[in-house]
Amino acid sequence: MESGKRAVAGPSTVAGGGGGGRVGGGEKQERQKEMNEKPSSEVCDDNEEEEEEDDDEKEDGGFVTGFVPGPLVSLKEQIEKDKDDESLRRWKEQLLGSLEGDLNEQMEPEVKFHSIGIISDELGEIDTPLPIDANQSGRVLFTLKEGSQYRLKLTFSVLHNIVSGLTYSNTVWKAGLQVDQSKGMLGTFAPQREPYVHTLDEETTPSGVLARGIYSAILKFEDDDRRCHMELKYSFEIKKSS
Repeated sequence: MESGKRAVAGPSTVAGGGGGGRVGGGEKQERQKEMNEKPSSEVCDDNEEEEEEDDDEKEDGGFVTGFVPGPLVSLKEQIEKDKDDESLRRWKEQLLGSLEGDLNEQMEPEVKFHSIGIISDELGEIDTPLPIDANQSGRVLFTLKEGSQYRLKLTFSVLHNIVSGLTYSNTVWKAGLQVDQSKGMLGTFAPQREPYVHTLDEETTPSGVLARGIYSAILKFEDDDRRCHMELKYSFEIKKSS
């Protein structure tokens, strides 16, 4: 696909940028210790991320070199800490809505993906519920004509705490060879009752005889702790334009 590799700054739904549910900073060694103690299921651990780490740090709009996220603070603790400040209390109510009854002491944010959709002039909009059954993993989600434009649309909820610096990467292969990778920043999101709906950047399918066929892809979402919230394997097909 023609979009190539990119890192696009996305919207931030929380005032103050990517700070999210954190207070202060921490020394790099202490933060590294915390990361090492996390369960492996919470942190993406593949060779692809390790190989690209240096490139990510150098890209404009990507990860900041030497950036170390501060310690997490539960959302309940953040709200209760400023109850005596009327202006801050009202701001938090506007930001979070009526969530106080749903708050708990859980530190780790959770991003729950409900559906993935494809939007194009050719297909209109097609939505697929998530998660996809294990026996359907890697199935062809959509078919497009060569040279056509499309966007991926995601519906997701944020639970327990603010998720900071949510990013995506979409890597595409054909016949076992990587042919495209796109990256972008979705932003920082607070828990809310209604799901978020986010549309990724427009992509253009390649053209030509060699471009036609079935492609495999992996769509991955991480926060600024490199915590992996979803890794979706799917396929799509490009057909000859009529």
